[in-house]
Amino acid sequence: MILLTVLLLLLQYRLWFSHDGLPPVLHLHRSVEIQKQDNAVLEERNQVLAAEVQDLKSGLDAVEERARSELGMIKPGETFFQIIEDDSH
Repeated sequence: MILLTVLLLLLQYRLWFSHDGLPPVLHLHRSVEIQKQDNAVLEERNQVLAAEVQDLKSGLDAVEERARSELGMIKPGETFFQIIEDDSH
């Protein structure tokens, strides 16, 4: 009976306090879940970027839109109007 009790205590010690026991395994499971969430966010970002690259490769409309919005460019013969709103009212 004493031998079984000692054996049980040794197994419990290993389960709770060893480097391959339950707490490190639970920590690894949490880390894996966090990494899966990070990967899902990055995968979505990659899909958006891939769609944007495909759009830029397929036609000039996306390039023209980007030149207008980010660089403020206009086509020859166009007139640029800038509207400034009065915030005093």
